[in-house]
Amino acid sequence: MLGCVCHHYGASVKERLRGVDANLLLALHALLEERNLTHAGERMTMSQPAMSGALGRLRKHFDDELLVRSGRGFELSPLAEELRPVVAEAVEAAEALLGNQRDFDAATSTKRFAVSMSEYAMTVLAEPLTRSFAEEAPGCAISLDPLDVRRDQVETQLMRRDLVVAPLGFEFPGRTQPIFTDELVCLVARDHPRLRDGRLTLDDLSEMPHAVAEFAAAGDRRRPLEVEVEEKGLGGRNVLVQVTSLLTLPFAVAGTDMCAFVPSRLARRCASVLDLVVAETPIDPVRITEAAHWHPRREKDPAIVWLRHLLHDVAVDLEDALG
Repeated sequence: MLGCVCHHYGASVKERLRGVDANLLLALHALLEERNLTHAGERMTMSQPAMSGALGRLRKHFDDELLVRSGRGFELSPLAEELRPVVAEAVEAAEALLGNQRDFDAATSTKRFAVSMSEYAMTVLAEPLTRSFAEEAPGCAISLDPLDVRRDQVETQLMRRDLVVAPLGFEFPGRTQPIFTDELVCLVARDHPRLRDGRLTLDDLSEMPHAVAEFAAAGDRRRPLEVEVEEKGLGGRNVLVQVTSLLTLPFAVAGTDMCAFVPSRLARRCASVLDLVVAETPIDPVRITEAAHWHPRREKDPAIVWLRHLLHDVAVDLEDALG
């Protein structure tokens, strides 16, 4: 049995938790964080039937549903909500006591990693990252899911995922490691009537309609592009179309008189297919940096340390490819 060394919660909850053995405690932790049998099983390297059996034993122990069906997913019961911080603290204390330095052998491991990232970051990282996994960790798998752009969900994602890839500069919680940088460029239709020798003036940008992507996770914080266009007197630019993903901007602009500022890597992939070109503008270069973010509890986890090193190597290759 594993005792709980928590100090801030009701005695009854702590007492009931003391009756849970260590393996079942880890399963409980995964279930409370993931709120999904399949994802919890992947996190624990357990089959769904095995995780379902663990949930059944936990329900019997606590005499509570813990996970309550809500639509297509699950919600935590009131008791589960109360248990969640207690269980997290107990697991953290156990790792500190026993050490979380289990060796990680990528060549033989069957671990399934979970990473959330923006759709744009996926277009840059998915191919080289999965190729590196196949070469260095053939028995492992990686689940890539979209970044939840609601700012109040970022910390939850850090708890539930091994890594979260998101832009630097928005004061996301957790530890960070820069992965790659890019520069925003202006995309317009190849036959745009305002293009002169491949250039647009400030007057052009002031009078043209713009398509922009909103990044909800930024909250009230202004993005670097917004700061730059305001400094150039374009704070009142005509925003005709607003989307939620950078990936859709080139498609929104194609065949129209709009312009959009997008990362150069995305522009290179889409320009010829959509008959777009990159226009030179008087806007000073705006650089963006995508970074890995992780919860401090995962700082010394050998598997996550390996994953961060792998991302670093991928990033070096990406930068080298740009020359």
